[in-house]
Amino acid sequence: MTEQQRLQQVRDRIDAIDGELLRLISERATCAQDVARIKEQAGDVAHYYRPEREADILRRIKARNPGPLDGEEVARLFREIMSACLALERPLSVGYLGPEGTFTQAAALKHFGHSVRTQPFGTIGDIFREVEAGSCNFGVVPVENSTEGVVNHTLDMFMRSPLRIAGEVTLRIHHHLMSRASGASTGIPAGLQRVYSHQQSLAQCRGWLDRHLPHAERVPVGSNAEAARLAAGDSDSAAVAGEAAAALYDLDILAHRIEDEPGNTTRFLVIGPEDAPPSGRDKTSLLLSCRNEAGSLYRLLTPFADQGISMTRIESRPSRQGVWDYVFFIDINGHRADPSVSGALQKLENAANLCKVLGSYPEAVL
Repeated sequence: MTEQQRLQQVRDRIDAIDGELLRLISERATCAQDVARIKEQAGDVAHYYRPEREADILRRIKARNPGPLDGEEVARLFREIMSACLALERPLSVGYLGPEGTFTQAAALKHFGHSVRTQPFGTIGDIFREVEAGSCNFGVVPVENSTEGVVNHTLDMFMRSPLRIAGEVTLRIHHHLMSRASGASTGIPAGLQRVYSHQQSLAQCRGWLDRHLPHAERVPVGSNAEAARLAAGDSDSAAVAGEAAAALYDLDILAHRIEDEPGNTTRFLVIGPEDAPPSGRDKTSLLLSCRNEAGSLYRLLTPFADQGISMTRIESRPSRQGVWDYVFFIDINGHRADPSVSGALQKLENAANLCKVLGSYPEAVL
């Protein structure tokens, strides 16, 4: 058999597999429509999106993946199939911190897939308000970065919002320097006067900017996409943003991956009117406050240790209720329906001035 015949044989096999994939995907989509009809007949129109079920499916797919594609890649493919099938039931509307091309939009698409309708908003507070009003089914907001720490505005919004956390997304953040300045396509122009970016992104690239653009003014703006938009209209400036923003605003990338920490990652939260049922691998986020007296924080955290619960994060924020009065944001492993977590929460209600469950939700899968 000649090389050409062998190639044709493999291509014929690929064509046959593609046909079978198309048949199976169509069959899955039909099942999704059947699910929608069953829910409508039962009057359960509010629970089309099941984050705990999607998380369980993606974990199972990754565990069973035989290769040669790695588990993350296979899970991303299945995420898009699930997103398209869910859109047949009812398209989701998801608010994010805009404008178009931000990392928050990228996080929303990573979590929900590209078949959702994403809506940009100018501030984190706007996202909370629109989800509370029902204009969006869910919102995606940044909560912490591995280099620069927490996003305080997000934590502050939880103190007065009734919304729950329904999921989390982690996104590896790569920052690039981009511009339309003369000579940008051949390197970093010497005449750059300004660098626009979000304040956190400027901080995440501080060392690189100190070395390569020490004299350029650093101008903080509301988002990296807004920085790219401004740089597109200013020939003496550059922006620090992601590849999506460079493509959106037709900017040349002058330097790739300029973040100071190669593992730079941002965690985002999915907010909605309800949290999620147990998925088997969950987190619970809490808002707690205690008396300002010796040993009060120790007593507040003791129920977690007594129940063998791992605490993965603790942050303090001013309560705005009094001078030097603080609240604590805490993440723990487990779902509030788990016996151990439920037992700890019962004890906390007696020990804490305030104990508010912000949500139980599946750990990030992708």
